[in-house]
Amino acid sequence: MAPTPRAALTAAGHRLLIKPPALKPAVPGGFTLDDFSIDTSIGTVTRPAGHTVPLAAPAGRYQQRRATFTGLCAACPLHDRCTTAETSRILTIRPHHDLQAAARRQAATDPVWQNDYRRWRPMAERAVAWLVARGNPRLPYRGTQANDRWLHHRAAALNLRRLINLGLIYINNTWTLMPTIP
Repeated sequence: MAPTPRAALTAAGHRLLIKPPALKPAVPGGFTLDDFSIDTSIGTVTRPAGHTVPLAAPAGRYQQRRATFTGLCAACPLHDRCTTAETSRILTIRPHHDLQAAARRQAATDPVWQNDYRRWRPMAERAVAWLVARGNPRLPYRGTQANDRWLHHRAAALNLRRLINLGLIYINNTWTLMPTIP
């Protein structure tokens, strides 16, 4: 199984400013995966009410692990905040759970990360907005090679437009950035 982009970038030594996706609770306003105590190293999951169950061995194509709270949910006082199932809640833990959970904690609590994210996010979002503007929200061609060529040409055109707006001119067989006068 190929590593996730977050795992690959972390392994390469990069400092990530990728905001992790928000978790959706099984019940609106209820518990998310982060409300459970999950220890993948010893293979246990403890729910907010205190019940602990083992994680199953990795299975399937994506090597996911499951924790099943069979018979514990019906009498639990927190049942309505945890699941709509009558008998048990099943948690699915993906292989990179620890990396994702650490990213969510960092995004929520680390002021240095939050400041850097606020600093760089507008520029990244602006670049993506330029890329998909003017009828380009989807790839226009079938096939990887044609879309790769289109993306490279689109990015080059956007970069050239940006440079021209910054004052790029062609003088005496040389491209030069001229400072713009406010």
